[in-house]
Amino acid sequence: QVQVQEYGGGLVQTGGSLRLSCVTSQPAFSRTLMLWHRQAPGKERESIASISPNGDPIDYLPAVKGRFTISRDNAKNTVYLQMNNLKPEDTAVYYCNEYPPMNHWGQGTQVTVSS
Repeated sequence: QVQVQEYGGGLVQTGGSLRLSCVTSQPAFSRTLMLWHRQAPGKERESIASISPNGDPIDYLPAVKGRFTISRDNAKNTVYLQMNNLKPEDTAVYYCNEYPPMNHWGQGTQVTVSS
């Protein structure tokens, strides 16, 4: 079973930056479309960014477009999410997954943005 592990979250002030990483055990990672998702308290999980197997960003949630950048390193089986100009509404647990998504999810990484 493929495993993913997200890390890099933390507590930052409004306007700050964080870089999230997601490491996967997917042996076909270089052929796998990847997404970042987030789930805020009391809300459903939402997809926020996607990237093609060769590293081209595909789409961003409008609320994060221009502030977040998705990238990947196929040699390291890792996908990244650079988050700049963070806002309190970005507070959530952030997850990565493949597309089509696996049924199981990692533990995610908590991002908290203080006002």
